[in-house]
Amino acid sequence: MDTRTSEERLVLKAQAGDTRAFEVLYRAYQPSLIRFAIRLTGVEATAQDAVQDAWIMVARSLGDLKAPHMFRARIFKAVRWRVLDQLRKRKFEPMPLNEEAEAVSSAPMKRQQLATSDQLVTLVDSLPEVERQAVYLFYLEELKCEEIAQVLDVPAGTVKSRLNRARSRLMAEAEGDMA
Repeated sequence: MDTRTSEERLVLKAQAGDTRAFEVLYRAYQPSLIRFAIRLTGVEATAQDAVQDAWIMVARSLGDLKAPHMFRARIFKAVRWRVLDQLRKRKFEPMPLNEEAEAVSSAPMKRQQLATSDQLVTLVDSLPEVERQAVYLFYLEELKCEEIAQVLDVPAGTVKSRLNRARSRLMAEAEGDMA
């Protein structure tokens, strides 16, 4: 998408029944949604099923969207919910969603130096799930804090706190690795 305004116009056209506008939105967001779902599930087939289900749900309810500028948050939120549904159906343990789960963290991974994007991804992947989701949506998908709050069903202040904690953890890891 070039600008948020062009996205809003596409959403309005899609709401009016313009299938080409919906197709443009689909093509623009599909790769990001698949990456996001894979990050949440770790399983490409599950991720693709969740994204497909999310598109169907969003297509059916697009007319109910009163704020076209929130389309991006809505589609990411739909994917997140579909992923959780898929995980529950397959009897996997769902991703932690509450504040208590933030304390659960995988062991930090040590690296000699933070030199490659693969190493950065490894460090980000070591974050607690709720922080990892916020980092992914903020830095890789470039969602605003308010949009991330909609996706994660938490207040914007909680998103900012999670991002701040994640940055602190990553800085500590990077400084520890470079020392």
